[in-house]
Amino acid sequence: MSRPTRRTPIWIAIANSLRSDIAEARYTTGEKLPTEAQLAERFGVNRHTVRHALSALVEEGLVHTRRGAGAFVTGTPAEYPLGKRMRYHQNLRAAGRAPSKRILSIETRKATQKEAMRLALAPGDLICVKHGLSLADDQPIALTESHFPEARLPGLAKVLTQEPSVTAALAAVGVADFTRASTRLRAVLADATQALHLHLREGAPLLYTTGLDIDAAGQPVEFGMSWFSGERVTMTLEEPPVDHAN
Repeated sequence: MSRPTRRTPIWIAIANSLRSDIAEARYTTGEKLPTEAQLAERFGVNRHTVRHALSALVEEGLVHTRRGAGAFVTGTPAEYPLGKRMRYHQNLRAAGRAPSKRILSIETRKATQKEAMRLALAPGDLICVKHGLSLADDQPIALTESHFPEARLPGLAKVLTQEPSVTAALAAVGVADFTRASTRLRAVLADATQALHLHLREGAPLLYTTGLDIDAAGQPVEFGMSWFSGERVTMTLEEPPVDHAN
């Protein structure tokens, strides 16, 4: 006997459809969504099911409701390019968003063998570990964890407590420029703590990225891990310039 096929609950399918509409700018920031009655007719369901779907989008921060007025789009996903120079504030401003960061914690400790290998240090050398929250238009979009070679860049931990911009903090300790050496990306589901920080439901889709930044001499200056809200960020891959001489 074959097992019955598990079906996606209708309200989740409706929420996914509306989320796609918002991501593809069919409804833009500040725009009113169709009424519950119109959505119920569109999807062939009752208004209670539509209300359940809208509640999920409200919980995610994509939609807000006003009593007697309806549901409105809070924001569309931010465009975030992946390229040779990863600059959070610059990337978000280029996408028309207001970037900001919150420091959750900063500590200086000895590197494990794996951490030391990533940063070209010896096990037991000091590293600075920074946990943070990245926001766009005051809406949380990513949790971050960054490891810096404090042994090679002494004083960086102290600078980071006062300077939220990694670019500015690295410049303050002598790293004039840095580029992305590698980036990895995969999909994960938000755990309870991540969901709390990002104002998402537990199990919401996240884009987990890891990246290594190096200075002009090829020395690692940061190994970063980020958990982006899959519903609030669109990752785009920057193509390298074409060499027309070849």
